Amino acid sequence: MSKPATPSPDAGFSYSQQRFRELVEDVLAEARKLGASDAGAEVSEGCGLSVSTRLGKLENVERNRDKSLGISVYVGQRRGNASTSDFSPKALRDTVRAAFDIARFTAEDPVAGLPEPEDLSLDEAARPELDLFHPWAIDAAGATELALRCEAAAFGVDKRIANSEGAAVSAQQSHFFSGNSRGFRGGYASSRHSISVAPIAGRGAGMQRDAWYSSMRAAGELASPEAVGRYAAERALSRLKARKVKTAEVPVLFENTVAAGLLGALVQATSGGALYRRASFLLDSLGTPVLAPHLDVAEDPHLKKGKGSAPFDDEGVTTRARQVVDAGVLQGYFLSTYSARKLGLRTTGHAGGSHNLRLTSRWTAPGDDLRTMLRRLGTGLFVTELMGQGVNYVTGDYSRGASGYWVENGEIAYPVHEVTIAGNMRQMFQDIVGVGTDAYTLGTKTTGSVLVARMKLAGS
Repeated sequence: MSKPATPSPDAGFSYSQQRFRELVEDVLAEARKLGASDAGAEVSEGCGLSVSTRLGKLENVERNRDKSLGISVYVGQRRGNASTSDFSPKALRDTVRAAFDIARFTAEDPVAGLPEPEDLSLDEAARPELDLFHPWAIDAAGATELALRCEAAAFGVDKRIANSEGAAVSAQQSHFFSGNSRGFRGGYASSRHSISVAPIAGRGAGMQRDAWYSSMRAAGELASPEAVGRYAAERALSRLKARKVKTAEVPVLFENTVAAGLLGALVQATSGGALYRRASFLLDSLGTPVLAPHLDVAEDPHLKKGKGSAPFDDEGVTTRARQVVDAGVLQGYFLSTYSARKLGLRTTGHAGGSHNLRLTSRWTAPGDDLRTMLRRLGTGLFVTELMGQGVNYVTGDYSRGASGYWVENGEIAYPVHEVTIAGNMRQMFQDIVGVGTDAYTLGTKTTGSVLVARMKLAGS
C-alpha cells in the first residue's frame, strides 16, 4: 500500500483529497487481489467546533474530529461490509479481508451489486461545481461571543423571558472520497454552520418554550445572533396563556417550518425501501394522482449551496433535476440501486435521500403571504409545532400532538396547546387547498405554509 501523504492544513483537515483517493485505490486493489468480483469504498473525515451557553455563561465547548473508511466487497451475489478508523496499511488490509470473509459466507442476494456503469457519474470533469464548502475560521472565544449575544438578545425582548435552555453555535466541515471497481471516482468537501437559541417565557405552570435557529453552508449568510434571539423570544412570548380547544373537525394551516414534514411523508411513502417491503400507503402510485391537482414537487440536486445538493448520490450514481409530482401526479419514486432492482426498475440516484425538493401550488398568488393564508384559513387551527412520530406509513393514518394558535375570522385569537390533529395522509394530500409564498427551507425540503381543508382536532 502507498505511503501516507503530507496532511492538508485546509479547513483543519488532516488528509487531502489526493490522499483519500490513494486510500480508495489501495483498498480496491486489495479487494481485487483477494478475488472479489466487485468492490466499492468510501473514506471520510469531519471536524468542527460546537459551543453552548446558558443564562449568560459558557456551558460547553466541544471539538469533534472523526475519520472512517468503509468498504463493500462482492463475491458474485454475496456482499460483505467492514469499516475502520485506522488508516494504517495493516488495518486497511484487515478491513478488506473482513469484508471479503463476510461476503464469502453471506447468503446470495439476486439483486445485490454495484450500480450499472451507465448510471454512474464517471466523468469527473463534467460534474457541476455546487459551491458547498465554506469553512468558518472561528475559535471558541468567537463562537462563545455569538452565542452570548444571541441569548442576550432573547432576554432583552421582554422581562417575561425568564429562563433559557441556552444558545449554541456550531461550525462543521467534512470531506470524502469514494470509488468502485466499475470506474467511479469522486469526492468533495462540504460545510454547515448554525446559530440557535431556546428561550423560556413566563413562570411556573404557565411557562412556554420556543426556539429558533439559522443554518447555512456559509457563515456569512447566517442570520445575525440578535435576529435569531429576538425572533425566538417573540415566538415563546406569543405562546403564553395557551388554552385547550374543544374536539372538532376544522381546517388546519401548517406553518412553513412544520409543513416540510408533509413533504417528508411523501418522500418516505414513495421511497424504494418502503415500496419493496410493501410498507407504504402509496404502493403502485407511479403515474397516479398522489397530491391535489394544483400541486407540483420539483427536485434540483444541483442548486448552488443547497443543503441537499450533490453531483452524485451515495453510490456514485449521477443526480438529475426532475419533476417528482406534476399537477398532483407522481412522476418518479426515490430509488437506490438495490431498491430499484427489487422493484424491477432503474435507480433514480437517491441512495442517501432526496435532493432539494420544493412544493408549489399553481393556485398561489404573489400576495399569498402568511397573513393572507390565515385569512383563507378563516376559523381553525394554525399549527406551529408538532410532537411525536404519529404516521403509519402502511395505512397513511396520521395522528400527532400539536400546538399553535386558534384562528377566528382570519385573525389569531389565542395560543393553543395539548391538542392532537388526525387524518389520513392520502386524503390530507388531496385536501391541500393552498401553499403560501412564505417559503422556508428545512433541510432538503422547501415549502410555504400549507392549508389543509379539514382535519380532526382532538382537544378537551
